Amino acid sequence: MDLWNKPTYNRRLFIGLVVYSIILVGCFVCYQYFREKEFQVSLLDAQLQVVNDRIGLELANGQPVGQFEKPSVFNEMRISVIDKHGKVIYDNSLDTLPRDNHLLRLEIADAIKYGQGYTVRRHSESTGTSYFYSAKNVGDYVVRTAVPYDMTLNELLSADYGFIWIMALITGVMCVIGYFSTKRVGVLIERLNRFAEKAERGERIIDEEPFPHDELGEISNHIVRLYARLQQALADRDREHRAAMREEQEKIKIKRRLTNNINHELKTPVASMQVCLETLLSHKDLTEEKREEFLVRCYAANERLRRLLADVSVIARLEDGGQYVTREKVVVTEIIEEVVDEFKMEASQKGIEIVCHIAGKEEIDGNSQLIASIFRNLIANALAYSGGTRIDIKETKINGVATYSVSDNGQGVGEEHLDRIFERFYRIDSGRRRKVGGTGLGLSIVKNAVAWHGGHIKAENGRDGGLVFTFSLPGNTENRPEGDDLTGV
Repeated sequence: MDLWNKPTYNRRLFIGLVVYSIILVGCFVCYQYFREKEFQVSLLDAQLQVVNDRIGLELANGQPVGQFEKPSVFNEMRISVIDKHGKVIYDNSLDTLPRDNHLLRLEIADAIKYGQGYTVRRHSESTGTSYFYSAKNVGDYVVRTAVPYDMTLNELLSADYGFIWIMALITGVMCVIGYFSTKRVGVLIERLNRFAEKAERGERIIDEEPFPHDELGEISNHIVRLYARLQQALADRDREHRAAMREEQEKIKIKRRLTNNINHELKTPVASMQVCLETLLSHKDLTEEKREEFLVRCYAANERLRRLLADVSVIARLEDGGQYVTREKVVVTEIIEEVVDEFKMEASQKGIEIVCHIAGKEEIDGNSQLIASIFRNLIANALAYSGGTRIDIKETKINGVATYSVSDNGQGVGEEHLDRIFERFYRIDSGRRRKVGGTGLGLSIVKNAVAWHGGHIKAENGRDGGLVFTFSLPGNTENRPEGDDLTGV
């Protein structure tokens, strides 16, 4: 059958339902037929067993074999008496008794073993007729009665064919009901198929006729609504894509602005050194004290320039995705201790205590220089700008990931600055930061270094004052969420 002659879905469904109904009803009819036939057999056997019991009672009362009264329950009833050795000692239908052993007869064997037995149909070699046999164990003998298995008995043992016709009628009614049901379902499926074809072609589904309010109709309505939402989501995606393109253009503008900021930051120390050197060259009669002052100022400007160039170099390496930064097994505690030792003298001179609350030896897959720059910049930031008397470094475990915090008890910052504190060259107090010589890139380096390790960092004001930086160091860049920007913009 080719595609053009293929029956519709509702027809295939109807054919399947008809086949299923016929098989179901057929199995039930067969089961009922054999059950009813078995019942008729049991009923006939019970009637013959009544005769067997009466003959057995007469034998038990001393009645000689062959002289008991013949029952008139059935015409042409055959009565046999067999002893325990299987020898036929009486048979009312034979002039000459058979000599073969009857212990192998099924009804005889069952009677001896279970007390009674029967055989539905067996051909007798002695009479040349087929019989229904029923046997009973009555002590020293087995009494067997039999009736010819003729047309009358065959009809008696047959099932009620009226039941079969009734079941056939019920099957027909089921098929009619099934036809209308499958036709309705088939129409819904065909409508859903047409909708799927439209969806595959990407057509807009507008004013689609709603499906009926039943289970299949509700499912179809859900599918239509889901497709409409998908179309809306695609439209939103395109709109967001256009917005992302605009955002990308904005980022390009921001990078240009950052380049200008870097140029501006470089000009300041260069101009300061140039002024000092020109003064020294043009005024050779300056006193040693003045010369030393200009040299110190020139050295300070050069040191600021060196730090600025170093920070820009780190930012550039991280912007390249960290591909030039090596990864190795490092112990964070040892790095923190080294960084704290670097700042002990400076902190002591400013009356600030650095307290490290880290006891374990946490080892991660990371870069020691970047981790050192994280803690170095955070501690330097607290020493320079917090105005407090204490810096605390703590470690906690959250879901198996090491989380660190660097906090101070200083003055903190305004809430409006917290979202922008990690931006390059962002200054809360421009004059003060220039006075202490900051490059404006320290916290941006911190954010990018934490992101390179697959972590996150946030800044917030402490409950008792001061600023708290909290960050994680999973040591796995795969943990970094998609879309995280390593530029720190």
